[in-house]
Amino acid sequence: MDRRHFLNTSVATAALGVAPNIFAASPLKVAVMIPQSGPAGLFGPSAKACAELAASEINSRGGILGRKVELLFGDAGLAPAEASQAALKLWKSGGAEAVIGMHDSAVRGALVGVFKGQVPYVYTPVYEGGECANGTYVAGETPQQQLEPVIPWITAERKLKKWYLIGNDYIWGRNTNAAGKSYILKSGAKVVGDEYLPFSVDNFDASVARIRDSGADAVLVSLVGGASVGFNKAFASFGLSDKVLRLGTLIEENTLAGIGIGNAKNLYSSAGYFANITTPAAKAFALAYSKKFGPQAPILNGLGQSTYEGFLMLEAIARKAGSLSVAKMEAAREGVSYNSPRGSVTIKSRHVEQDVYVADVDANGFRVVKTFSRVSSGQTCKA
Repeated sequence: MDRRHFLNTSVATAALGVAPNIFAASPLKVAVMIPQSGPAGLFGPSAKACAELAASEINSRGGILGRKVELLFGDAGLAPAEASQAALKLWKSGGAEAVIGMHDSAVRGALVGVFKGQVPYVYTPVYEGGECANGTYVAGETPQQQLEPVIPWITAERKLKKWYLIGNDYIWGRNTNAAGKSYILKSGAKVVGDEYLPFSVDNFDASVARIRDSGADAVLVSLVGGASVGFNKAFASFGLSDKVLRLGTLIEENTLAGIGIGNAKNLYSSAGYFANITTPAAKAFALAYSKKFGPQAPILNGLGQSTYEGFLMLEAIARKAGSLSVAKMEAAREGVSYNSPRGSVTIKSRHVEQDVYVADVDANGFRVVKTFSRVSSGQTCKA
């Protein structure tokens, strides 16, 4: 339907005393790039469900700029070149006017290169920081948020002296641990070892033995998915969980389920969201998720929920800009605020200032033991 026909129709219906249908405008197609295959495919079902819930809720309140949101899903679990081709197809052939992405940093880099600031792109998961591309907006936590306030607090709280760092050998694991190392040293503790493992490693006994022999009383874990599960199981099997603390920044409900409650003694996680946060907004979100998807719903978790956050961010910036034009969104983005299951969120330097929660594990799963309010992303995008 062209603009003239839409306006004429609206005038006619108003003259007849009938409220015009706000969804008479063409739908707003949003490409949702989530891992539907590969090592991160575990998070795909919850990310898809959260995207569907977000679209449903946004549409119930009038859509984005009066346009009903229509979802187009693409597989971001593929290699970066293939994932970028899938996104390009949804954009150019599928008619997507915005993109929400919950996937790894390698895919993000590829998509930024494809979009070149021509389409709004909201990147949602935990990541290493540093993304300042025009038209790219980041809803996820950075190491500065997850570690800078947390490491000094937990070091003092648990009287920790020696840290060992372990991560996967790629940009997120290395950059997260590099940031963590600086916060550890500032807190007065020592780093007694660090190592980085390829994703192909499935036996962690040698790494756990090195940690044991180092005398560390704390471990910063920057491993992803199955690697985190395998490491934490091996860690407990060596008997280290009784006396050595572990802190992770990508240990969410799916990963904890794989690790097992019995292997999670002295395990802590730092994140912008846990499924059992008790704030009214978080409880309402969890209830809506449960009602929509029922008892067979994918496990609610921080990575899946970040996809929902991405839609709230897109909606909030577009509302202030009055447009989905990247130029207008760029002019409007700074200082945009919205309320979400994570708390009150404010956009600064294309990233978000948000609450950060620290949880340990009890018989029922994660238990939030500390909240840091309105933590800055630490990013200073100036473009």
